[in-house]
Amino acid sequence: MRVLLTGGAGYIGSHTALCLLNAGHEVVALDNLYNASPEALRRVEALTGKKAPLVVGDCTDEAAVTAVFEQYRPDAVIHFAGLKAVGESVAKPLDYYQNNLDATMTLCRVMPRFGCRVLVFSSSATVYGTNQEMPLREDFPTGCTNPYGWTKWISERILTDVAAADSTRSFVLLRYFNPIGAHESGRIGEDPAGIPNNLMPYICQVASGKLDHLRVFGNDYPTRDGTGERDYIHVMDLAEGHLAAIEYAAEHTGVEIFNLGTGTPYSVLDIVHSFEKANNLTIPYEITPRRPGDIAVCYADPAKAREKLHWQAKRDMTAMCRDAWNWQKQNPQGFGDK
Repeated sequence: MRVLLTGGAGYIGSHTALCLLNAGHEVVALDNLYNASPEALRRVEALTGKKAPLVVGDCTDEAAVTAVFEQYRPDAVIHFAGLKAVGESVAKPLDYYQNNLDATMTLCRVMPRFGCRVLVFSSSATVYGTNQEMPLREDFPTGCTNPYGWTKWISERILTDVAAADSTRSFVLLRYFNPIGAHESGRIGEDPAGIPNNLMPYICQVASGKLDHLRVFGNDYPTRDGTGERDYIHVMDLAEGHLAAIEYAAEHTGVEIFNLGTGTPYSVLDIVHSFEKANNLTIPYEITPRRPGDIAVCYADPAKAREKLHWQAKRDMTAMCRDAWNWQKQNPQGFGDK
């Protein structure tokens, strides 16, 4: 298949591009480079020996999306493009609603004009809201605590309604848990702008000396060590989940929802100590007050993906920590072009 990756130069997009190319698919990326680098796809080409053309453009721009379809005629789309910082979404809700929902609706309008009816959507475990029952299953109640989460929830609703109106469409909605790590080569990885929002790049920047210490938000949760527990998944396992999803979608119609996680919760201090052990380093940290809206525990039931996609996460926490640090060591300034 020829697969269009919106947001294909980003963290998860570039790893998925590599995975698809290695599996024999063709890839074209559409990315506005707001939080991504063309260098990522140049390195994907170097690693695979196969080119993934990059079109610089915005997924909310119907003319730009149409031009990509006219030139490349993709068979399927994996839709990563979107704003993704929870805190920023609270401060700039209109930006998030306009950007993320317009991107989804633009694709839904353009795709059928070119006979493209297969889409895999990058959703999030944030759509489960404050569910207390764990592990989280795809049929659990949904609801959100921030505008970013609502944009994922509403996009899921849009895609579900579009598929109901057109029985030839095939949409797979992937609810990610917490992707971390990097490709084992250390050539591509997570390259956040500014101080990272996510735990692993924050730890890596402390390890490299760019930041003094890690802040751990709360140690009074009802967990093993008092810190919040989450389901962390290696980004290459996540990429392989997209490969399984796009191949599944090509053979089915309608809408399916899948969790992509390991099913194992790790606390913040579990991650810190695993990183220290895997890389023979010490990570200084301080305990600070809880962040509003954070819940104690969140992890997936990945049984449906195992059953229907024949996919499950393979890489353990040691590999996640080792590969994340390998990327940081080789690329202390990330891709160096922000």
